[in-house]
This record gives sequence, structure tokens and C-alpha cells, in this order.
Amino acid sequence: MNDTFYYKYSDYLKQKYGTKVYKLPVNLPLTCPNRCGGQQGCTFCADIGTGFESLSNEISVQAQLLKNKAYIGSKYHVNKFIAYFQNYTNTYMPLDIFKSRMEEAAAVEDIVEIAVSTRPDCIKDSYLDFLEDLSSRTGIRIHIELGLQTVNYHTLDDICRGHGLAEFIDSVLRIHRHPFTVCAHLILNLPQDTIRDTIESSKIISVLPVDVVKLHSLYIARHSAMGRAYEQGQLQICSKEEYMERLKTFLEYLNPTIAVERLFSRIPEKDALFSNWQTSWWKLNDEFSKMMASCRSRQGIRYNYTNGPKL
Repeated sequence: MNDTFYYKYSDYLKQKYGTKVYKLPVNLPLTCPNRCGGQQGCTFCADIGTGFESLSNEISVQAQLLKNKAYIGSKYHVNKFIAYFQNYTNTYMPLDIFKSRMEEAAAVEDIVEIAVSTRPDCIKDSYLDFLEDLSSRTGIRIHIELGLQTVNYHTLDDICRGHGLAEFIDSVLRIHRHPFTVCAHLILNLPQDTIRDTIESSKIISVLPVDVVKLHSLYIARHSAMGRAYEQGQLQICSKEEYMERLKTFLEYLNPTIAVERLFSRIPEKDALFSNWQTSWWKLNDEFSKMMASCRSRQGIRYNYTNGPKL
């Protein structure tokens, strides 16, 4: 199936590094500010956080990277890797500890990039200054992933996200002062959002210096606030067809220079009460490709709203 209707993250990495590059997940013993002081965290997040395919956080950064590198390198025949600090909020630790963890990753052979997943309200100049110094000393590039989920600040309040849209805009602009790249995470079918929110999310992402977007279909994790509401029949999830329409619309409005890392969520079946309408993500990808082809749609065909479009 021809899926050239969007700018794939894998193609983005090939253009950037000249070859295939794979992420190696790193799991640190962390939490996030949304879970401190008696707070319960985001309603979609379970106690284990959102890490996937990670090793135990009791293993050192170097040991995790070496073990994952040996497995992924031999399986996919690659020799360039991204150290992906994935779970919870990876800048939510004292600066000296943050520095030591990043230095440890940078010392591993064949690491060409460090990706740090965090929250918009946990971006601070001192951390970014250190990362720029680390990059200049080692030649390793820096990539920051920001969990936004939606631009609708009413929905952000409803899901107990703990920040609004302004924090996201500030963090993107602050990161942009450095030679880093930025990825934004979005959930396209949060129960409170409409397709109008989908469009506005795409527009906001497109006019900011964002390089990559990672899209998620809402899954319901066990032992989460949403999970409890779902089990009690208090939470309605949109149909697969509606999600497909939102996804198509998002891509149509998205700046065509922004790479798209993911279209559907992935979570182990044992950890989910609901995920992807009980359909495998690769089948959904194939179905969506056919839909886009039949509609003759593609990323960016509605990217016509910048630079004074009414003039």
C-alpha cells in the first residue's frame, strides 16, 4: 500500500542521518509534577506511566542501552541509534542528576541522538543550556518530545493535565533558541474534543517550530482514572470511523514539512481496557492508507491559512 500521503518519521530520520536509525528506550526511576503533592496525574495515565517496551528502571542507563542496542541492532541490521528517555517526565529531576544520566547515554557508542520526553511545564533554560553544551562536546543531536495532547485548554483541565496551551508555546519557543528538534504528542479523540479541536491542534502545531508530531488514538489504561470511568460506563469513545476522519483532517491541515511519527497508539493488551477498537495498529494503518488513497487526500492540502491568506 502506497502511504506517501504523509511525511513519515522514518523518512525524516533517513534524510537526517543517511541511513535507518532506531530508538532505544531508556526507563528512569521517575515520576512527574502532576503526581506529586497528592495529585493523581493525568486521567489517561496509569501508575506505570506511558513507557512501552522498556527495561526495568533499576538497570543503569548504559546497561539498558547496550542490551537494547544488541537486540535491535542485530534484528534490524542497523548501527545508529537514538537514546530515548521515554517514561514519565525526564526533566523532572535535579539538574545534576539529569546531567549524569544524559552524559551516561552520550558515552555509549553508536548513539547519534538523545531524545528526551517531558512536559511543557518542565522545560527550563538551565537544562537546555546543558544539553546544548553536551551536543557541542559530543556531536550527538538533541530531540525534545513534549506531551501536549490537545490545544483545547478546557479539555486539558478536564483530563487534569496540569498545564495549558501557553506553557506548550513557551516551551517550543524556548527550545527553538537551541539547535534542537521538537516533537509534539497529541491525542486526537479525547472525549471532550471535537473535530474543530483537531483542526486547531494541527494549525497551532504547524505555525510553531515543531519538527515532528506523534499522534495517538485514545486508549484506556488499566488502573487509570479514565479506566475507572470506562468500567462504570461513564466514558464514551468515538467510533473508529470518526477517529479516521479526525486523523485525515489533522493531516490535511498539517504543515507538510512536519514529520509524522505515529498515527495510532500502541499499548500491550494486558495493560489496556480498550485500545484501537480491538484492532491491531498495522491493520488500522492499512485501512487508513486505503481511505486516504480513495479520497485522494494527503498531508498539507489545507495548509493555506498562513501569511495573510485573505490578502
